[in-house]
Amino acid sequence: MPRRTATLLTSALLLITMFCVGALLNVPYAEMSPGPTVNTLGSHDGDPVLSVEQKPGRKGRPKEYDTSGHLNMTTVRVTGSEYRMTLFGALSGWVRHDSLVVPHETLYPDDKSAKEVDQENAEEFSASQESAKAAALRELHIPFSTHVIVGSVEKGAPAHHRLHAGDVITAVDGIPVSKAEGVGKVVTQHKPGEKVTFTVIPAAKAKAAQKQGKKPPADDAKKVTVGTRKAPDDGRAVVGIQPAVGHTFPFDIDIKLADIGGPSAGLMFALGIVDKLTRTDLTGGKFVAGTGTIDDQGRVGEIGGIQMKTVGARNKGARYFLTPAGNCAAAAADKPDGLTLVKTSSIKDALGSLKKIRTGRTDELTQCKAH
Repeated sequence: MPRRTATLLTSALLLITMFCVGALLNVPYAEMSPGPTVNTLGSHDGDPVLSVEQKPGRKGRPKEYDTSGHLNMTTVRVTGSEYRMTLFGALSGWVRHDSLVVPHETLYPDDKSAKEVDQENAEEFSASQESAKAAALRELHIPFSTHVIVGSVEKGAPAHHRLHAGDVITAVDGIPVSKAEGVGKVVTQHKPGEKVTFTVIPAAKAKAAQKQGKKPPADDAKKVTVGTRKAPDDGRAVVGIQPAVGHTFPFDIDIKLADIGGPSAGLMFALGIVDKLTRTDLTGGKFVAGTGTIDDQGRVGEIGGIQMKTVGARNKGARYFLTPAGNCAAAAADKPDGLTLVKTSSIKDALGSLKKIRTGRTDELTQCKAH
């Protein structure tokens, strides 16, 4: 066999072998890509994304104004926990603009099952809705009440089956608590192994009262004794709960959006609520999208998958993207053409930027810059 023919045949066999290896060899990575983007001012699956209704038995109804334009929340689509990426798949994802390849454990930590990850995302999504409502009503100067609740209970912890998510905590060891951090301050004064007494209003009774726009009834409070254990990181006493803040709003704000998880839609939900409850048309008919967590005080936090969200927003038609300050550099480093990235640190920032957008003063916007 001539040497040239042998060389070509060897090279072909090597290429075939490399192709087979690349097609069959699994690598520990997952893929993120642009997910659906939904207008919080519009409808989804036939229902309004945001709607306002009066509590049963209460008179009057908050005025809901007409809106225009878009205030789109954005999402990221991720491969499932059982998906096994091939080497070729990873290489393809790394070179594509509309895909992001990340270590599998980034999306699915080894110490959590896929079900636990889904549950955590669902809880974060629910909590983000409550924070969005609180931030919006605070911005509109509409009063509401707050209280400390059990946000979540760790499985197998001393509090498991003793306390339940949604229980309202009024006192710990007889000491009244008005802030979530106050719970931990009392618990950690104990030594691991000692017992703590919680005064709580059961979640079901608290929820029934809140549906009527009433504060959780103090007469329904009961005392629950819970043991403590040593925290694995610093040895302090813990009971295995995550305290959170609950709210009693003067009217129902219904958010209907299924199959979405995580806290990153908080900012856009808050802006959608403000738009519907104020006479001002916030967008002026413009297409604005965005992302970001939000807390009760209206502070905006950074999120994951920012590049995929900007791509998804631009593909849908967005011209402006409200970007958490902490994500600005990463977003600007790979900005889709035709999309203006607006730096946003709070709901006040966002409302100020929307005013500039609807009045045509876009040259005054604080835009994200790549470092």
